[in-house]
Amino acid sequence: MSPISWVPSLYFAEALPYMAVMTLSVIMYTNLGLSNTELALYTSWLYLPWVIKPLWSPIVDRFRTERWWILAMQLLIGASLAAVALSLHTDLWLRLTLAAFWLMAFSSATHDIAADGMYILGLSEKDQALYVGWRSTFYRIGSIFCQGVLVILAGHLESRYNVPLAWSVTLGLMGAIMILLALWHTVALPRPNSEKTKAEAAVKGNILSVFFSKKGVVAAILFMLLFRLPEAQLAKMAQPFMLRSLEEGGLSLSTVSVGYAYGTLGVFGLLLGGIVAGWLVSKHGLRRWWWPMILAISLPDAVYIYLAYMQPSSLAIIDTCVFIEQLGYGFGFAAYSLFLVYFSRGEFSTAIFSICTAFQALGMMLPGMMAGYLADTLGWVNFFIWVCVCCLVTFLVSMLVKLPDDVD
Repeated sequence: MSPISWVPSLYFAEALPYMAVMTLSVIMYTNLGLSNTELALYTSWLYLPWVIKPLWSPIVDRFRTERWWILAMQLLIGASLAAVALSLHTDLWLRLTLAAFWLMAFSSATHDIAADGMYILGLSEKDQALYVGWRSTFYRIGSIFCQGVLVILAGHLESRYNVPLAWSVTLGLMGAIMILLALWHTVALPRPNSEKTKAEAAVKGNILSVFFSKKGVVAAILFMLLFRLPEAQLAKMAQPFMLRSLEEGGLSLSTVSVGYAYGTLGVFGLLLGGIVAGWLVSKHGLRRWWWPMILAISLPDAVYIYLAYMQPSSLAIIDTCVFIEQLGYGFGFAAYSLFLVYFSRGEFSTAIFSICTAFQALGMMLPGMMAGYLADTLGWVNFFIWVCVCCLVTFLVSMLVKLPDDVD
């Protein structure tokens, strides 16, 4: 079948479990009454599978085919979503839902490995370039569907019924979609020749030594781990802040309003920032836009200080602040992404990039674990001031790294 029949649906499917683990779980646990400390700690641990993903990618490569792994993981993700939905109505709902989210996270990380392998093996080099836009676009559509459509649906159901039932229906629907995607992919996915030679398998042991022998690796690791220090804390707490009551220092928004803010305007700002950044870098090079991008990803975080201090009731003001912060993030994150690409160039570039993304996930996981405790201890205003202070770390590690000589 034509790649158009499976590339869009494959990357739409890749986005769903990741967003369920990283975004929907935070909103759901907030509305179920968990404290900031609890929900940040529990959900940040869910990053772990992406941190250690490079450790078991050789297993996915060596045993079974990419096609088998994709279909198996999509079915397992659908089953784990159903398990979360059913567990919400039991006395052990917290332990059971966390266990199901853990299963989902490991399945999602494994699915990522197999999907990227299928993209490489199932397409010619010409088609890989041709369909890269479809791949990224439908991943983003999947993100919008989760952050926007599903959160809004859950919010409407919460207002009519109750929180456990609302999220049971929402995640149950998401599980059904994953099962349908798995059934579609049994027909649509190609069957490429994915046999690995012994030479290819043997070379994997050299990847770590190549990574740690790269020039400037210490500064690069610090950059990967600490560049997103402010964002790791802000991203974990932004939506709980929106949902908390005015008495708790939050904005007392409904789940529906949060869905609109982050799933529509927020995503539009994120995409716009990324598109503009890509265009400017293609015109003038990364070196010229490096520091404007660093400032863009850092300074807009201050809008949350304003929101926490003023606690505005106007949705227009709140949505505008979210748009500004996401626009800056979309523009500034291009610097981080492109540095990882440049650092990965050379021998084993794909595997090196996978290691870089593992450090990236670790840099989100560890600060996120502490974010809830800091928010509970400092209060919302002081917490967001702290996040802005952490931007100094972003500036420092951005000064430490050296862009490659051939980067304009």
